[in-house]
Amino acid sequence: MPETSSPAPMPSPSAGASVIYREKLWPNLWIWIIAAGISAAGILVFAPISLAAGLTAAAVLFIIMAVLLVLSTPTIMVTAETLTVGRATIERRYIGSVEQFRGGEATAERGTRLNGLAYLCIRGWIDPVVRIEITDPADQTPYWLSSSRHPDRLTAALTGH
Repeated sequence: MPETSSPAPMPSPSAGASVIYREKLWPNLWIWIIAAGISAAGILVFAPISLAAGLTAAAVLFIIMAVLLVLSTPTIMVTAETLTVGRATIERRYIGSVEQFRGGEATAERGTRLNGLAYLCIRGWIDPVVRIEITDPADQTPYWLSSSRHPDRLTAALTGH
């Protein structure tokens, strides 16, 4: 995507830019429980060799899954000049309306009302979503749709309310 919202490395705010809002979309507890359950399957696979091999395999599998979950956790960051959602960054001057959705409305935004050109940073374990309109004429992305545990705070940070 060669537009303004193309994926970029996570920028750190410049010396003069203070962070107005920051949120990490960490996995819920049940995701960690599932990771532990899957890693426990290592015991079943390697227990016929030895119980120590099974326990070691389970521990290694859990560590690998935990590292992958932590490394893949996106950040939402709002500064006075920019908005960063996951790997994408855009100047705030190109942000139009900002709307938040919960429950059935959030499900519809992620499903039947979803525009195929939208930039998505959604996590299935976080229900609320925030739709951020993109007004850059050079960018074909109509809006960004992001999960947020605190959609009120994110909306307020973007709209100044």
